[in-house]
Amino acid sequence: MSKESLSPNEVKEMVIAIADKIIASEELLSEADRRLGDGDHGLGMQRGFTAAKAQVEALEPATVGQVFSTTGITLMSTMGGASGAVMGMLYQNGGTALGDADTFDSACLSTFTTAALEGVTNLGGAKRGDKTMVDALATAQEAAVASAGKPLPEAIADVAAGAVAGMEATKEMIATMGRAKTLGEKSIGHPDPGAVSVSIMFTTASEYVNQ
Repeated sequence: MSKESLSPNEVKEMVIAIADKIIASEELLSEADRRLGDGDHGLGMQRGFTAAKAQVEALEPATVGQVFSTTGITLMSTMGGASGAVMGMLYQNGGTALGDADTFDSACLSTFTTAALEGVTNLGGAKRGDKTMVDALATAQEAAVASAGKPLPEAIADVAAGAVAGMEATKEMIATMGRAKTLGEKSIGHPDPGAVSVSIMFTTASEYVNQ
């Protein structure tokens, strides 16, 4: 049965589900990164989300933002590198923007994704079309804003579809940032690994809400 809104403990369960999926996707993410970078994205994500899962499992959250912020801080401190900084910022900025909210609904989803996108773009400097995780996050954010008045199950399904569409779009882009930049046109045909991670996160969140 789908959920119209989530309590702090349900957000905790959702983030644990996301962590489990990312951990299980290590080889998929590593292979995506081997095609464009140094191949360590999957291991970094696995390491970060293993640590984040442990921290979140120990929480007795009073607010939904606390769960996201705890996830973000842990990713920043355990993943290392640029991926750790931007993935951590996604969760931390999104969580901070939710303030003292004790339920998570479609309006909160819009607030979360908007703050997450702002934090990531301000930190890393990437914009849409640069073939980064921003391409998936931006399309997810657009869907969240457009769906803010819908029931949460519909809204988060739209957001997941947006993230996947943004990730798929990176396949046709030439990388302009990071290690993949050196590949030039050879980067065409392969999705950005960070965008793949973002699509997995929102797809798993949608599956949790709509189960």
